[in-house]
Amino acid sequence: MNDHIFKRHELKYLVTDRQRRFLEQALRERMIPDSHGESTICNVYFDTPDFYLIRRSLEKPVYKEKLRLRSYGPVTSEQSVFLELKKKYKGIVYKRRISMEEEAAMNFLCDGAPLPKQSQIGREIEYFLRFYKTLGPAVHLSYDRAAFFSKTDPDLRVTFDKNIRWRATELSLTAQPGGAQILRPGESLMEIKAASAIPLWLAHLLSSCRIYETSFSKYGRAYCTMLQDNLNETRGVFCA
Repeated sequence: MNDHIFKRHELKYLVTDRQRRFLEQALRERMIPDSHGESTICNVYFDTPDFYLIRRSLEKPVYKEKLRLRSYGPVTSEQSVFLELKKKYKGIVYKRRISMEEEAAMNFLCDGAPLPKQSQIGREIEYFLRFYKTLGPAVHLSYDRAAFFSKTDPDLRVTFDKNIRWRATELSLTAQPGGAQILRPGESLMEIKAASAIPLWLAHLLSSCRIYETSFSKYGRAYCTMLQDNLNETRGVFCA
């Protein structure tokens, strides 16, 4: 079981297909595309039955936290996945991540089974589960990602996510990706991940394209869509 800790700034931007093509071409002068090309990332977010974690996150507090299980494409129960505890404090993202087999991860998260291996990050996640008590799988999120890495700064990374889909059923990483779309057609979510401020050349590039930072949460957008869908269904019942 591998442990990883990340501390970084994460800036988000919504871009059109045209802007994305221009940016990807410009980034190649200073950044390297991921060697695996475009990959599909799958996530299962865990929350309380009343969605306390995401409701709290959408209030934009100084401190917020999320728990998710992640894989790169659908997996079998014997394949490795990543269990991630993501915290944000005063604009800085702190992520703790451990890897284990999918079946072991689900047994730990849903049935209280022990972790295959003890670690500091594992103990933090165990405390998180004890603190919130009623956590369970809440939303499945998947998207197609293209990533770029700086040639000179290992902490600088730019990603483009498209085809972001969510669902509240089949909440397992062994299931195929799929669900309702979050973004508008022809739109991608770009994220800049950096240990400190983004370099001037990148800031100038964004400014020249009139691309501006936005507040965007994939899980938050899925939750809001879920609420609207439920409201529409309720109205349909009363109007029938």
